[in-house]
Amino acid sequence: MYGSATVVEGSMTQGAGQGPATRTETLRDFQVPVTAPALYAVSDGHSGEPPVYGEYPAYYGQTSPPVPPRPDYAPEPAPAHPAAVSQEAPESHPEGYTPTQRDLPVIGRGAEGDTVQLHHVPQDSAATGPGPLYVVGDVHGYLDELVTELHAQGLIDADRHWSAGNARLWFLGDFTDRGPDGIGVIDLVMSLSAEAAAAGGYCKALMGNHELLLIGAKRFGDTPVASGAGTATFQAAWLLNGGQRTDMERLQDVHLQWMSRLDAAVLEEGHLLLHSDTTAYLDYGDSVEDVNDTIHELLTRNDADVTWDLFRKFTRRFAFRDEETGPQAVRELLGTYGGSRVVHGHSPIPYLLGEAGAEDGDHAHGPESVDGPHVYAEGLAIAVDGGVTMAGKLLVVRLPLND
Repeated sequence: MYGSATVVEGSMTQGAGQGPATRTETLRDFQVPVTAPALYAVSDGHSGEPPVYGEYPAYYGQTSPPVPPRPDYAPEPAPAHPAAVSQEAPESHPEGYTPTQRDLPVIGRGAEGDTVQLHHVPQDSAATGPGPLYVVGDVHGYLDELVTELHAQGLIDADRHWSAGNARLWFLGDFTDRGPDGIGVIDLVMSLSAEAAAAGGYCKALMGNHELLLIGAKRFGDTPVASGAGTATFQAAWLLNGGQRTDMERLQDVHLQWMSRLDAAVLEEGHLLLHSDTTAYLDYGDSVEDVNDTIHELLTRNDADVTWDLFRKFTRRFAFRDEETGPQAVRELLGTYGGSRVVHGHSPIPYLLGEAGAEDGDHAHGPESVDGPHVYAEGLAIAVDGGVTMAGKLLVVRLPLND
């Protein structure tokens, strides 16, 4: 059913006279639950909407009842590759944790009622002008990996406080789901934002499709929404796409407000920073400012169908991957919003390279081969999602690249 399907991505947003960008389906885009006629029905692409599939289906499958969390649970090394994890019998996991193939234990958070603790970081008076620019790919709840990479780049110290002076740091979205501590990731980013500003730099973030998914799950729960695959709900879609019940239990109003106010796009020194490798941004405005204002306004409507449509569009992927149509799709975005390169997360580099997700399971080069960003589409696009959820690498990348 999937092996030879060709999917049209964003046909209404392609350049005039260029025709729609196409890609050969290698993996389903995201999982959408339906209530009728079948639990996991998908569209066939003939309904006017793109087919609706599931993200990374190979990394789900936990169906056994969870067990209560252990407060003294200590971290253990994660397996080096998904193939190293036995599928013979499900292991016990803390309550509410939906494991992916690359499993990590729940990270202890200390006393109940944790709040974000901000620490004063003296401003470096000797620093002049903007500092170096960094971007971070999809984190998906893998807090330990994030801390390790930020520390390796000199952006934080051993106590997880900002130590990079006037450096600039952008997270490209998808902080939660699949990994064990999405709320811990958000808390860290919020803390670093305040500390970086005090030091003369900044730490900012873009909105990813999983932020939209979590907002929808919290606001609308099991409220039915219209979908090309039938009737769906945010709650069920969130769980199918790696939602962690422990994150939902710890989710506070301050987290929701912060996520809802994130921008969707930004232009930094000739780099157009986006979460998703899609041209769907063109549906929301002819400038970066218009796109961000429009999306913020749509979210303030508190409408389930409107929020679902945003989530659906920003879950599209692979608009830049085709050798013939991909560069033109990137040029359309750059021509509209400015910049000389698009930098994005969302689609793991192993998928862009065709090194993972093959239906026969034969991976010539596994996800662990990712050691840096992927430049493609005639050098116009840079992918920075290293695939941390599939035993790849969480990437913290300094721009511009020396390639």
